[in-house]
Amino acid sequence: MAPAPDLPGDASATFTDYADTVIEAVGDRKYLIVVGHSFGGYTAPLVADRLAADLLVLVAAMIPAPGESPDEWRRDTGYAEAVRARAARDGGRTGNADPYVTFLHDVPRALAEEAMRRERAHPSPAGRNEPWPLDAWPDVPTRFALCREDRCFPPDFLRGLAAERLGLVPDEITAGHCVALSRPTELASLLESYR
Repeated sequence: MAPAPDLPGDASATFTDYADTVIEAVGDRKYLIVVGHSFGGYTAPLVADRLAADLLVLVAAMIPAPGESPDEWRRDTGYAEAVRARAARDGGRTGNADPYVTFLHDVPRALAEEAMRRERAHPSPAGRNEPWPLDAWPDVPTRFALCREDRCFPPDFLRGLAAERLGLVPDEITAGHCVALSRPTELASLLESYR
């Protein structure tokens, strides 16, 4: 069974705290595929590196550079400009302050409401400002799954970032940012194909 642990939600949680939580949940399992979604792009490589995972998969995820905090990532990658440009083309849906418009637009409403009830402060203020601690991308085979209807991370932006930072052409799913909730079968099929 694949663990999907809840990460610490307190204000002082660091990348090490997040990685430690995942590693504890993994236990002594072998033949590991580590999957990170969204901000999990900061944690998953740490876990994959420490556990010598067989594969690292990023799903609609941030791709950090060594020493780059999430707040710096937004500036360094041109994220804000990409969101503004996409919002100008889609009538302000991309980057919208309403999570039902930006993150959950293609998730069934009852499930989206349940997800919002479970929402907590993440990442922590400490995590948003902490430099990513690895000196380089881990020596682990890596795949990237992009969501074509993502209103959080514009697809063209992520295609370019995956090419620039990882040398990858992403696999694509027709879904919004919360693909595990909106298209779980399609995502599971893609992940299974990697295995």
